[in-house]
Amino acid sequence: MRRFPAFVCALMLALPGALAEESVDHPVFNGIAFSQAPEAGSGVCFGPDAAEAMSCAQDKCMAESGLGPEDCGVNLWCWPHGWVADVFMQHQEGPHWHSLICNANSRKELDLLVEAKCAADYLIECAPVRVWDMEGNEIAGQ
Repeated sequence: MRRFPAFVCALMLALPGALAEESVDHPVFNGIAFSQAPEAGSGVCFGPDAAEAMSCAQDKCMAESGLGPEDCGVNLWCWPHGWVADVFMQHQEGPHWHSLICNANSRKELDLLVEAKCAADYLIECAPVRVWDMEGNEIAGQ
């Protein structure tokens, strides 16, 4: 059996701690969570942690709608979020809702995705009501 000198063992034990203390600047990718109570309210939150962002979005939906968690379902987690559009859609029979398009690589790509989504013949109204850029800044909206 081969034995390692004491200083090699000490170095191996110290190395992970030394590396962990090193400050490395990595970008943090954020996701987007969307919670919706159809025809009543919605909530949107950004963040790197899915559970936290979803909880935040649900809380915002409940505050806006006055409804509970059973009505404000989280119906989207998109990571990383990329360019995002909140699209208002209304069916020809009356019901309306919001649909989010996420993870587009550019504003032009996002606009093409919105156009495709709004091409459905059963819609009497369809338009983006809010748009967020790659950094999560709302650049168009309410």
